[in-house]
Amino acid sequence: MRRLLWPLLALAALLLLNVAFTDGFLSIQIKDGHLYGSLIDILRFGAPLILVSLGMTLVIATGGIDLSVGSVVAISGALACLQISEDASVFTAVALALGLCLALGAWNGFLVAGIGIQPIIATLILMVAGRGLAQLITDGQIITVNSPAYKLIGGGYWLTLPFGILVVAAIWAVTAFLTRRLALGLVIEAVGGNPVASRLAGIDARRVTVMAYTACALCAGIAGLMISSNVSSADGNNAGLWIELDAILAVVIGGTSLTGGRFSLTGTVLGALIIQTLTTTIYSIGVPPETTLLFKALVVTTVCLLQSPAFRAKVFHRRPRPAPKAAAEEKVKVTA
Repeated sequence: MRRLLWPLLALAALLLLNVAFTDGFLSIQIKDGHLYGSLIDILRFGAPLILVSLGMTLVIATGGIDLSVGSVVAISGALACLQISEDASVFTAVALALGLCLALGAWNGFLVAGIGIQPIIATLILMVAGRGLAQLITDGQIITVNSPAYKLIGGGYWLTLPFGILVVAAIWAVTAFLTRRLALGLVIEAVGGNPVASRLAGIDARRVTVMAYTACALCAGIAGLMISSNVSSADGNNAGLWIELDAILAVVIGGTSLTGGRFSLTGTVLGALIIQTLTTTIYSIGVPPETTLLFKALVVTTVCLLQSPAFRAKVFHRRPRPAPKAAAEEKVKVTA
């Protein structure tokens, strides 16, 4: 819970800043049986980033990184819209798109775990080639579709809530159950914390790594469906552009270490919401467009520094708490 303190405070501060600049920011209304409001919009527009960040969390927990999720987002939306434009059913289009994403994720996992290529290089290959594949699928054009069933995925409502929020909640619940109620989470942390020791303990580290990259690509594929569905079109060049960087930031803000090991799904969701709320805040307070990225970088840097025990110790002149192992060793010395 302590790791979530600073992300919670940062999110609360951003929300309060929006309240000061936007009248009725916290108000939620029901129109035509649907919930509307700024908070609902943050959740709806942040749903794709939350999905990508959840998948990225699993990959980073294994000690890897996935730079190709933005390209996978573009590929998923492009293939689904292409199939729908050719009179295929929405179910067929979605199945083909997600099937291709699973294959791409397995390919990333094979390059990393099977061949031994560094994760940043292995996924950089698909990051570059995947964007080209998305443009080949769309023939360099923006494919527009008119399908109410497909529109539901990213722009529709169900049970008064945006359908994308419900999808994110379901995927988070399934992921949390698999990683926290079963042994899968401990296995992933073991592989990321010490792959050699986990292998000697009988864990198939390669299979776990492939699974993590496959799950990450699946989450990115669903996010791609949401993004293209929300605008009823697919843009192979711009869809999901730089979303991988926001996802990595969300994971780090949520308290997961880039070196692998322990991870926090709830922290990742908070990190993604911080980034989406920050985007909303930038538009609300009237930050000039040319300085948007700089403003965003400064806020994210501040949050990350406040999360650092070493930084807080230097600024607030507090002694950082020793790690459990170091504390035990110190106790033994005192006893002796």
